Order: sequence, then structure tokens, then C-alpha cells
Amino acid sequence: MKAQVVASGEPGALVLGADTAVILEGEILGKPRDGAQARAMLERLSGRTHTVLTAIALDGAAHFSRVVETRIEFRRASAEEIDWYVQTGEPLDKAGSYALQGIGSFLVCAVHGSVSSVIGLPLCETLEALEECGLALPWRPT
Repeated sequence: MKAQVVASGEPGALVLGADTAVILEGEILGKPRDGAQARAMLERLSGRTHTVLTAIALDGAAHFSRVVETRIEFRRASAEEIDWYVQTGEPLDKAGSYALQGIGSFLVCAVHGSVSSVIGLPLCETLEALEECGLALPWRPT
């Protein structure tokens, strides 16, 4: 929907939109409202495996959409570790309250799937989408 809205105001443009959700036991863990909610999410994720879904969509001159699924294994984190991490402020604007590309990487012991998807934009799938929509990539001009 994000890509559609922007594309509707930009005739002839190809607009890329993406969004990421963290899923634990069928529940979407969005961005926390505050430190207490971040702490609660991290405690739930600690020592468990969860799923990260990132949707990408191209809209405008062409249409494409795909959802990329990645499984993340968290190591068991102590209350002290979680409190320290929440105090860094990093979890407060992240889905699931952690950043794989940042300090939060200390919580992750395994990634099964696309690392770039968890960070925010699945690069392999985005390149495939751009190519399928007819864009010339620098190494493969049309």
C-alpha cells in the first residue's frame, strides 16, 4: 500500500516499498511504545526462535511483490543484559525491539535466511524484483 500511494502521485515512476514484522508464536511484535515494552519483548524472545517477515513491493510503471521469511535464534539473555540493551535506546524504534545490524546483534546466535531482510530490505529479492520489472542493473544493462 505504501508503494501504491506514492506511485499514484508519481506517474511513470517505479516506487519501492518495504515493511518488516517480527512474529513470535503467531503474534506480531511491532516497535515498542517505551522501554518497559521493549524489555518485555526481549524477555519473550530470549532463548527462542522467531520469524521475521519482510514484504517488498514495486508499484507504478510495473508491479511486483514478495514476502521474505527469515528465522532468528536468540541466545538466552540475562535480565542485566536486557536492561543494559534497553538503556542504549536502540530497541525503541525497532520491530521486535532489536537491531541485528547494531548492538542488538549480541542477542542473535543464528540467522536462517536473509540477513538483509532482517535489517530492513532483502537485497537479493529486491534486485530480482527490479530486474523483473525491466530496470537495467549496472552490471546487466538492457
